[in-house]
Amino acid sequence: MSAAPGIEALLDIMARLRDPQHGCPWDVQQTFKTIAAYTIEEAYEVVDAIDRGDMAELQDELGDLLLQVVFHARMAEEQGAFAFPDVVTAICDKMTRRHPHVFGDVRYADADAQLVAWDALKRAERTANGVQDTSALAGIARGLPEWQRALKLQKKAASIGFDWPGPAPVLEKLTEEIEEVRAEFDAVQANPNDAAASDRLEDELGDILFVCANLARHAKVDVGTALRRANRKFERRFRAMETLAEATGGLAGKSLQEQDAFWEQAKAMERQG
Repeated sequence: MSAAPGIEALLDIMARLRDPQHGCPWDVQQTFKTIAAYTIEEAYEVVDAIDRGDMAELQDELGDLLLQVVFHARMAEEQGAFAFPDVVTAICDKMTRRHPHVFGDVRYADADAQLVAWDALKRAERTANGVQDTSALAGIARGLPEWQRALKLQKKAASIGFDWPGPAPVLEKLTEEIEEVRAEFDAVQANPNDAAASDRLEDELGDILFVCANLARHAKVDVGTALRRANRKFERRFRAMETLAEATGGLAGKSLQEQDAFWEQAKAMERQG
């Protein structure tokens, strides 16, 4: 096996792509904002490869994600802000600083104690950087997908004791929220033009989703993994429905009752293996 090119080769490629005179017109036109969506997309594609257990695809997707890091670093270098080596130095320093039990003489009783210390170190870093927010909820990025942000908010609150004692009261709260959503649905149906009722419905639906995230946290179930699993299940069964319906002209144009019969048939086939 020949020696693989190092990171310098990738940095050189990005420099050439971004060259205003001889580079790629598309790459030259990009900014931090236009590339941000691609960065998120590549991260999700990494997760998808992990979920599918496809190591070859994971290798490829990790390369795509690394390219995004190099892309952002190159644009920052062009602005005189920082360069790729600065990114590497910063993360090395951060990991060393936040793991004094590995790279120093600090010892923790267990993993929970280490997590408490981790949060304390992060708070100290924010203070040193001039961040004045002293809330227990400080430091949670607003750019996260909202379900992830909900979990982080709940975990932060739980770290100082503000938490349900177990899943039972969370389930009770979920039942309560469902009834409130039911009432707001009735209000909207009674007066579809009532903007206030529609706003209340949105608010109550948000409460349900927040409680569901909390329930998953208490069950030690990752919300993203559970939702991806549900998505895959739906897609698998729907595609099976389409296959079953092909003999009679496909799903389109059939009544909901007929389509539901195909759905139940697809579920039965799946259970039978």
